[in-house]
Amino acid sequence: MKNLLEICCGLDVHKENIVACLLKGSVNDDKPQKTIRTFSTLLQGLEELKAWLESENCRHVAMESTGIYWQPVYNILESAFNGNMVIIVANARHMKNVPGKKTDMKDAEWIATLLRAGLLNGSFIPSQPVRELRDLTRYRKSIVEEISSQKNRIEKHLQSCGFKLSNFLTDIFGISGRAIIEHIARYGSIAAEEVEYYVKTRARNKLQEIKLSVNGRMNKHQRDFLKLLLKHLDETYEHLREIEENINSELEKFKRQIEQLDGIPGIDKTAAAAIIAEIGIDMSKFKTAEHICSWAGLSPGNNESAGKKSPLE
Repeated sequence: MKNLLEICCGLDVHKENIVACLLKGSVNDDKPQKTIRTFSTLLQGLEELKAWLESENCRHVAMESTGIYWQPVYNILESAFNGNMVIIVANARHMKNVPGKKTDMKDAEWIATLLRAGLLNGSFIPSQPVRELRDLTRYRKSIVEEISSQKNRIEKHLQSCGFKLSNFLTDIFGISGRAIIEHIARYGSIAAEEVEYYVKTRARNKLQEIKLSVNGRMNKHQRDFLKLLLKHLDETYEHLREIEENINSELEKFKRQIEQLDGIPGIDKTAAAAIIAEIGIDMSKFKTAEHICSWAGLSPGNNESAGKKSPLE
């Protein structure tokens, strides 16, 4: 392998420790000076790793992108040399597919060897502001999914007690549906004339059907259980509002880009925030349009052999 770097370091990151292999020597030297050290993954150990690399004038570092253990390492090293350290987070599968690794060679040494030869392609790691926005948008998605699951639990509980609201109400958690559910949670049943009081707007077109759909009954345990479910739903909604406030605060850093994306038909502010959080705002990170499509998961695989196409999983 033709070497390109005189000084570089490969990191084998584990849950509790990091094995670092530093290679120093001329690019024409096939046997560079090798130094292997182990550091803790606690903050003190990460700071020691950063100080050691700076003292060795090592400006090129590589590690595998397995799990989440690389993230605190990346966050600490990102500020080394005033932000000028080159950090490559490489795909583990790619490294294993490169031929030439000796059986007794440590993973950290193999990573450093590949880095020295320029054979590693780094994964896309956006800037810190984008990563912080990504934390919030992905968390928002999980909370929205949790709200959907909680609604399904409530609907299932209502069905088990004989209330068939969803047969005639498109959204049982709208104004009319939620008011009827709150009444059922308090009293265990609802009379036809009470239904008429709660049903609003277009739902009144199905008033008679709705009256027939709420002929169920709940005992004390079932009412208390429904109250618990509704309380958790409301708390989750409140938590979602808090997350969205934080997202809106983060989006002030990307105001111009949000306005540009929001102007595209079919993309609202929420979608624009998710797009920026996933691909960032620096398109130079992607070599071609095909690269960004692949990163976004929009390039379908082509599993074909001998003229036969295999179904995608």
